[in-house]
Amino acid sequence: MTLSPDTTVESFRMLTQMYQKMTPQEKLQRIFSAYETGKALAMAGLRRLHPDTPDDQIWHMWARQHLGEQLHRQVYGDSLHE
Repeated sequence: MTLSPDTTVESFRMLTQMYQKMTPQEKLQRIFSAYETGKALAMAGLRRLHPDTPDDQIWHMWARQHLGEQLHRQVYGDSLHE
């Protein structure tokens, strides 16, 4: 890890020690949580841009951004691209 300009050496040391004490499961849970937070923020942004769009279509908009157009088509088919 690299020390961020807004982080003190002591807080960096404490954070490093916390991560060293975590189990692999705890670390993985933090990764999943961060991913879900990012997803929720991205979907909120899409919802703000498209307030009248149904939730399932918002989800597919996010999935298209996340997976890319080609993979989204392979996984979910062409019928969702109309």
